[in-house]
Amino acid sequence: MLAVTCTSQSDTAPLTGLTVGERPDPEVPEGWARVTLRACALNHHDLWSLRGVGLPADRLPMVLGCDGAGVDDDGNEVVVHAVVGSGADETLDPKRSLLSEVHDGTLAEQVVVPARNLVPKPAGLSWEEAACLPTAWLTAYRMLATRSGLTGPGTVLVQGAGGGVATAAIVLAKALGHTVFVTSRDEAKRTRALELGADVAVASGERLPAKCDAVIETVGEATWSHSLRSLRAGGTVVVSGATSGANPPADLNRVFFLQLSVVGSTMGTRDELEAMLALLARTGTKPLIDTVRPLADAAAAFEQLAAGEAFGKLVLTV
Repeated sequence: MLAVTCTSQSDTAPLTGLTVGERPDPEVPEGWARVTLRACALNHHDLWSLRGVGLPADRLPMVLGCDGAGVDDDGNEVVVHAVVGSGADETLDPKRSLLSEVHDGTLAEQVVVPARNLVPKPAGLSWEEAACLPTAWLTAYRMLATRSGLTGPGTVLVQGAGGGVATAAIVLAKALGHTVFVTSRDEAKRTRALELGADVAVASGERLPAKCDAVIETVGEATWSHSLRSLRAGGTVVVSGATSGANPPADLNRVFFLQLSVVGSTMGTRDELEAMLALLARTGTKPLIDTVRPLADAAAAFEQLAAGEAFGKLVLTV
């Protein structure tokens, strides 16, 4: 089968370890299922793997990819849940992994996953749209629907418009009925965020028109102080990443005086993936796609991802 594989790793030149070529078809262990993929999508997780973060060199070669949708051996149209784990909330399983960390991923013609990791694809989503959802979109959904503590419409700040999780959070927050503020250093990205439905877009660090009930934080050091300043008393900042650095000022006086909550969030569960797909089907909401290419042109998609030139998902068709 054709696959996109990490064959070596480099922190300074990660794309030198990317190989697009033939790999053996996967075997199907008992209790697992094979999916013949129709589309798959890139994430920054794939770049981190090429840099040697989260993927030990002794596991190479490893087929990359966490996002995918296709047809199982019984002819069912499915979306692949990328978290391999057990328990009622598999994200809390200490032995959990994402596809492409222990088991080969989705940037291929076929992928093999535990049978429970298959979720029916809504008929209203194209293959390309469905393939966007299992990683960044599911991460954003869990942050908003589960970890934020919001039980009805509220005001949400999304830091760093343009990133994969942030872009998904804008669209999903509107689908959930929230008022959405966004920040970005880039005027063009602020404009795009407004086109996606954001109610207010300001430059990073600027004062907002009102205090927020929750902040979706994926940037880290560069936006942390602004995130805490933007919350109402009793508000919550939900953190799933730290692309600008993982050691922001604690600002504990503000945290305890205003009784703020700082909540971590990682990926999402199979049940949350099902719930998100149902939300998209019910509201007609679609994921934002930047570029679609054939699987054989994966190297060009990785170059675009590494350059930070995408607004929305980079999708490969199989």
